[in-house]
Amino acid sequence: MFRHQGKSRTATHNLQIATILSFVAGIVNVSGFLAYQQLTTNVTGHFALFINDVANFDFWKGTIYFLYIFSFLLGSFSSSFLIEKFQENGRLNVFVLPTLIECLILISIPITNYFIPIEYPDLIICLLLFAMGLQNSFVTKISDAIVRTTHLTGLFTDLGIDISHLFFPKSYPQKEKLKANIRLRIYIISFFFSGGIIGGFLYSKADWKLNTLLLGALILVISLLYDDLRYGLIKTKRKHTQRKKTRVNKGLP
Repeated sequence: MFRHQGKSRTATHNLQIATILSFVAGIVNVSGFLAYQQLTTNVTGHFALFINDVANFDFWKGTIYFLYIFSFLLGSFSSSFLIEKFQENGRLNVFVLPTLIECLILISIPITNYFIPIEYPDLIICLLLFAMGLQNSFVTKISDAIVRTTHLTGLFTDLGIDISHLFFPKSYPQKEKLKANIRLRIYIISFFFSGGIIGGFLYSKADWKLNTLLLGALILVISLLYDDLRYGLIKTKRKHTQRKKTRVNKGLP
């Protein structure tokens, strides 16, 4: 699911990566909000607050929100830059790079907080927004802009449009494709919500606090390992089948 791109990518691939990453985004979103009362998966609200502070000539306060916005932008840029930079290397799964950086951020925050109490929460918010920028960028590129996982505004908009298209079969005859899109968006919304619920429970009720982010990192690592293992098994099976065909063609036992 992390390897296929473009025409080789199926609806199943998109569904798999969408559920995993939206679940992680839900965990990050609720953890960041409960810890610092700030949204850490999108910048829509931060942009509104930035404009409000600038309009009120409270420039220093507005600078903080600008840094939030810039952190998400920088994460998106960094992810895309790394993918394009190493795209020509056929042996390297370029989409692993931004995912590993995201894992590193999600792991480093709770570990650092355990040993050294964090005195600059704005830095943590910027790091989480950077991580979500990374995630949103690479999942957008790998799915050709079909999947978004870090915020729900666009998803609910697209879902509403797709559902409305069901009532006009003459204008939108590709009913199965439309249903697949609706299913994908419902899955993303559901797993984002589930990630938020579980993350909130672990943060508050189980008293994990920022350690909740480790769950998100663990899910990403397991997904990468599973994807790599599955790819290796498929590759080995193909080589075995090819060798068998070659031996049969040559009349070898």
